[in-house]
Amino acid sequence: MEFYKVIPLILRYILNISPEGKDYEDIEDTYIISAIAISASLLTGCNMGTSEDTKPVVTNNRDLRVIFLDVGQGASQLIITPSGKTMLIDAGNNDKEQTMINYLHSYGVSRLDVVIGSHPDADHIGGLDRVIKELPIGKIYMPKIMSSTKTFESVLDAVASKNLKVKTAVTDIDIDLDNQVKVQLLAPVKTYDDTNNMCAVVKITYKNTSFLLTADAESKSEQDMITSHGSDLKSDVMLVGHHGSKSSTTARFLNAVKPKIAVIQVGENKYGHPTKPVLSRLNKQGIEVYRNDLNGTVEIDSDGSTLNVQKER
Repeated sequence: MEFYKVIPLILRYILNISPEGKDYEDIEDTYIISAIAISASLLTGCNMGTSEDTKPVVTNNRDLRVIFLDVGQGASQLIITPSGKTMLIDAGNNDKEQTMINYLHSYGVSRLDVVIGSHPDADHIGGLDRVIKELPIGKIYMPKIMSSTKTFESVLDAVASKNLKVKTAVTDIDIDLDNQVKVQLLAPVKTYDDTNNMCAVVKITYKNTSFLLTADAESKSEQDMITSHGSDLKSDVMLVGHHGSKSSTTARFLNAVKPKIAVIQVGENKYGHPTKPVLSRLNKQGIEVYRNDLNGTVEIDSDGSTLNVQKER
């Protein structure tokens, strides 16, 4: 991003910092943008405002719904809690903006209580700017990493246009979504140069069931999660990292998570995703595998003890 284009973005955030500033109890989560370093670093916090209240999604049961939306070669997960609270993690690529809006409408979502942009890659946050602009948003989390892409700039513009403050996605943070559902950020554990390893990794627990949503986290992040979280990684459902790339879902990480079900968010691609080594590891452990390219949108519902898988095809 050119210098003259960065400055207006920075000023927008500086002017929108609330008077309380550093006094927030969750200030350790405040999203810091490292904008330019010429002779010194210029750091600033983004704004997060709470949009007008809207009614939660009407639910006809007491299930937690985790929906792996089919956005082609990209990723997006919609979570609807038993009380109708909503969380969206990622929103597919730039060409999936209208698809994302259609999905949200079809699930009766008129407000998102929590939004997480796992990392700046376009196939994860490309549709997020449109979602932020069109729906009331409660809280938004993103990892502390900068990108010079137009896609990332568009997301920041959307955030600024809604007077939102972005909170830093980093390990050991509990996200307040629903008192029946525990939402934890397990990564990034450290700071990495690679954007994939900086991914926000989310664990969702509802009674005796759990989901681990890994975005594009790769082997370095996986290893640090094992070291930091150990047995807490164990989950019934796992989103396979980086669309099934061989750089993720190491044997050691898979052994730590011990999932019964794995979901691969993948579409037609030139990268060979999902790769044979990853599919082989999943198969050897007898893990039930679902894929967006083969099954369309995959929804996994939990009543707190059992899981029910619904697939589009």
